[in-house]
Amino acid sequence: MFVKNNPDMFIKCDQGHRLYFQESFGMAHSIFDLFKIGIGPSSSHTVGPMVAGNRFAKALLESELLDKVRSVRVDLFGSLALTGKGHATDNACILGLMAEAPDTIDADKIPQLLALVKDTGELPLAGKCWVYFDQGKDLVFHYQTFLPQHPNGMTISAKDEHGVVLISQTYFSVGGGFVVNEADIDSQADSSEPALTLAYPYESARELLDHCQQTGKSIAEITLDNEAAQGQQDVHQRALALWRVMSDCIDRGLTQGGVLPGSIKLKRRAKELHQKLITSKEQDQLDTLDWVNLFAMAVNEENAAGGRVVTAPTNGAAGVIPAVLAWFIRFKSDSEQEIVNFIATAGAIGLLYKRNASISAAEVGCQGEIGVACSMAAAGLTAALGGTPEQVENAAEIGMEHNLGLTCDPIDGLVQVPCIERNTMGAVKAINASRLALQSDGAHHVHLDDVIKTMHQTGLDMMSKYKETSQGGLAINVIAC
Repeated sequence: MFVKNNPDMFIKCDQGHRLYFQESFGMAHSIFDLFKIGIGPSSSHTVGPMVAGNRFAKALLESELLDKVRSVRVDLFGSLALTGKGHATDNACILGLMAEAPDTIDADKIPQLLALVKDTGELPLAGKCWVYFDQGKDLVFHYQTFLPQHPNGMTISAKDEHGVVLISQTYFSVGGGFVVNEADIDSQADSSEPALTLAYPYESARELLDHCQQTGKSIAEITLDNEAAQGQQDVHQRALALWRVMSDCIDRGLTQGGVLPGSIKLKRRAKELHQKLITSKEQDQLDTLDWVNLFAMAVNEENAAGGRVVTAPTNGAAGVIPAVLAWFIRFKSDSEQEIVNFIATAGAIGLLYKRNASISAAEVGCQGEIGVACSMAAAGLTAALGGTPEQVENAAEIGMEHNLGLTCDPIDGLVQVPCIERNTMGAVKAINASRLALQSDGAHHVHLDDVIKTMHQTGLDMMSKYKETSQGGLAINVIAC
């Protein structure tokens, strides 16, 4: 079923199905599902569509249809269409169909790969079979049509030499790089989620805290035990590897000048700010916050430029957690164990949002990206600083409570304004949330479970023009160029 000309109707007309969809698909049980390495500028609009294109190419190979394909078409719907060009969704689809993957693609070679398709009018499907592809005709943006299951929908079709459709798949990019297809929804609509063997299963923050109280373990220890129960190998080293990618992204962002791609022609600021900080002789008590701002800005300028980042939990919010963790390492401790504790704790909180609400701005606004990242970072920092599980939960709650209602209204569909500065604000807010929590005994009035539920309800009530469509807010009140 299509819902045309009224983006808000997809919530009202099919809310029950869509709520089931959110709770039952795209689930993450491991922090390594949540923290993924990819490229910018968006996890839902770049990483997800690339994953979808890659899966479609593999499906053609597995079904032995590749040799029969002569053309391929991509239809983008809803938010993927409305902000797709600014989020490089079109490029991501092409790269995915070429069998490129977000975690392995060489970002420096992307312009060359795209130019090859543009110049020849052909695409190396699955990296093996050249097929006709006219980007202007075969990649279609349906600006007025939303698919009912999710605002980030796309359909890929392959045709033979007679124009007959050989295979067609509909995919949904549900946030953080997670992708599900229509067949998943149809086949599991009446089934429950497969049971997993976890050391300490939980579906809420209250249940997570119960495990901590009963075992005397920290949230990080509970998380690491659950990772081991799922068969995850070398969890400590994998967590540290994530930090190394984050750190490399910061370092690269500090060295790059010029302007970011896109209509805004936004000047990169991290390099200049870094030079000012390392040469300034004047010091004050707020200098450490300047470093937080710098780290977040460096990451998200890299993301906006299409560089390699870690979804944390999304690309649009990829700077918050690295900035807070880099601040902790620079000014508090560089202990590898505390870095792992930070990441494991932040991941545990992120999984709660993924399970019980959303990390997709197209579903719930930027509260689902910056708000969740702020909550995760606040929790991770509190754990690394020696906070109790109750103080960690309090910090996470504070981090989200004061991001409720945050809209997503990127100017000209680019993940630049207000996105880059918004990461700096989310990081600073996370540090303050941690400090507030550590100054208390963990007892507080609003529980994390309640604020997660509230965030989800707020997102459902939010008008669609404020949910990554560039049809409201700053996107319509500020001239792009």
